Amino acid sequence: MARTKEFDPDVVLGRALDLFWERGYEATSMADLTEHLGIARGSIYATFGNKHDLFMRALQRHLEVVDERVTTQLSVPGPALPAVRALIDQFVRESCSEDRFLGCLVTTSAVELAARDQEVARAVESSWARTETALTGALTRARAQAELAPGSDPRALARFLLVFLQGVWVLERTPNAASRLRDANRIVTALLS
Repeated sequence: MARTKEFDPDVVLGRALDLFWERGYEATSMADLTEHLGIARGSIYATFGNKHDLFMRALQRHLEVVDERVTTQLSVPGPALPAVRALIDQFVRESCSEDRFLGCLVTTSAVELAARDQEVARAVESSWARTETALTGALTRARAQAELAPGSDPRALARFLLVFLQGVWVLERTPNAASRLRDANRIVTALLS
């Protein structure tokens, strides 16, 4: 007779996501996971696989949330450029919060793992491509609505904003970055005006 799980895998996955986000993949040991998740190592392996499998599931969950957020905010009806500015402003404001020093799990995973882990590299690239596509779509609408100059290149501008956001999330992991982020965001806001 199979034993029933004494934990909710979704809750445990959320806790694992939080720990990986805070510490990174390499700095999170299986001992850290068992302590933080409150379940035995065997339960982790039986439910999620090894540490890398658990990390990839946590990263995938994070990607789904980020993708949904970006897509939802950029697909609102009406003028497109204010939606793009609002998304960028919101990410920068969150990054300037006094209690945040986590950055973005996608960005930290790219920095920490993508050069040597093809599965992480594919997940990161796929997420960036979806963000770029959503931004390009919104900026193309903005150009069609005469919110951007007719000669504007929505794809190049989307890539610029994607790179800008990666920088925001790297700086977010450092103390005292808020003034730099706010200054840089003023330039981006002017560019998008």
